[in-house]
Amino acid sequence: MENAGRIGFIGGGNMAEAFIKGLLKGGYAATNLLVAEPAAPRRTFLANTYNVATTDDNLVVVSNSDIIVLAIKPQIATPVVAALAPAFTAEKLLISILAGVATATLEDLLGPSSRVVRAMPNTPALVGFGATGLCRGRYAREADLLLAQQLFTTFGIACLVSEEQLDAVTGLSGSGPAYIFTVIEALADGGVQQGLPRDIALSLATQTVLGAAQLVKESNEHPALLRDKVCSPGGTTIAAIKTLEEQGLRAALMAAVAAAANRSRELGRKSH
Repeated sequence: MENAGRIGFIGGGNMAEAFIKGLLKGGYAATNLLVAEPAAPRRTFLANTYNVATTDDNLVVVSNSDIIVLAIKPQIATPVVAALAPAFTAEKLLISILAGVATATLEDLLGPSSRVVRAMPNTPALVGFGATGLCRGRYAREADLLLAQQLFTTFGIACLVSEEQLDAVTGLSGSGPAYIFTVIEALADGGVQQGLPRDIALSLATQTVLGAAQLVKESNEHPALLRDKVCSPGGTTIAAIKTLEEQGLRAALMAAVAAAANRSRELGRKSH
């Protein structure tokens, strides 16, 4: 991992923090990390918590880094990335985690033959359980893509996809944690409604979601088969599943993925 060189971050928000935590946990030296962040309190937090160097100057990060992680809001991509171009050279790699912003857009802003890898991680990366989709632009090398995949696996899984599929990744895993947070909250509320104390209901709901996900992962069985094993004839679970189907849970989740993916496409069009 050390031969990746110095890694700089443009933006010091939650995803940048997750990346930093993963790299440090994977043995990457804090002295090889540099963060540009406009908010002074956030710079102080990152420096004190992770012992990384910080600055409010994006060009300082680009000039002094081999890999630059772009972790800003997609709505401000054009002015921010264009301002990086004077310091960006052919020896540098840009890893963008901006929703909807195409590699071609970033390449055009940075200049000819710019090496760009696009990624879509999610917030569970903060606790080492991230899910990331990755693709490379026209000028990035296969080795660039594999290096980026290695970096993202320090805090979860990283899947290689085509750029056309990355909006779907955004809708599924990028935004997906928010759907599951809503499910956990709703399950806990249901427990409270049935007489459980709030803290116990939330603990049971959280562990149930965590355990169900782990069972899917470790059993290698389709979720439908695992569900069928729980649904005894005439039992409580099949009665609950009938209600979920009647209330449209499956359709609502599929529609949520589609809505987020479509919004990612809209953000990409606005960034051109």
